[in-house]
Amino acid sequence: MKKRDILTPIGIGIGATMILMGIYFNSGLDGFSTFLQLSSFIIVLGGLTGALLINFNLKEMKLTGKVFKEAFSKSDHNLRELIQLFIRLSEKARREGLLALESELEDLDDEFIKKGVYLAIDGIEPEVINDIMNAEITAMEERHGKGRAIIEKAGEYAPSWGMIGTLIGLVLMLNNLTTPETIGPSMAVALLTTFYGMVLANLVFIPISGKLYNMTEEEVFMKQVIIEGVIGVQSGQNPKILEEKLSAFLSNEELSMQEDEVEEEVIGETANES
Repeated sequence: MKKRDILTPIGIGIGATMILMGIYFNSGLDGFSTFLQLSSFIIVLGGLTGALLINFNLKEMKLTGKVFKEAFSKSDHNLRELIQLFIRLSEKARREGLLALESELEDLDDEFIKKGVYLAIDGIEPEVINDIMNAEITAMEERHGKGRAIIEKAGEYAPSWGMIGTLIGLVLMLNNLTTPETIGPSMAVALLTTFYGMVLANLVFIPISGKLYNMTEEEVFMKQVIIEGVIGVQSGQNPKILEEKLSAFLSNEELSMQEDEVEEEVIGETANES
């Protein structure tokens, strides 16, 4: 399940606020108008869009909005709950057989888990299950990589188009040295295009690209845990052994939290018996 991720807009907001505060503290409110230059923005945004259209086909460009949207959401992954799910499936499979797991799948939203368990129910060999599910992970990484490539290229092109705008401004300025009143506006175009390009690249495109990469890595990690869980259930592993095996994926902090919960459960059971 996807949830809204507030860190991305907060991060962009903080970066933009710091830039605005820097302008304000150096030149007051009048300084903001100095940094509003439509021609500079058109050069960067127009050139960036044109370069992306050349680099990617129309089908890939249509993914841009969807890819950006992904950066403002996060998957509701809970590794400890996932491990508990496979322990429960393992216990039921050993007690009632693999066919009994079908009833457990009705309430699950994760299609990857469902696919793996159905393969196990169908009696597919563990090696084949591993190959099939890893092939799906590879395909997912390729799809994510194609979508992320647009944002990565935008991060590469934005500063370059900023520099192109700077060259345009410098040429205009040098061409009109005899008219001093044009030097200021030309110099503004020269410097502000570089400013816009660097801000777009380093505050928006490159950080979002990095976030999307980390999200893909996290999803791959969770799917690897799922594969281990499915194979463990299919091969009839003891639930305790399966728990130990899957717990290897937990961080030290998550392990400590799990141990604390177990201790609380033991204390609660002892108190109830008393």
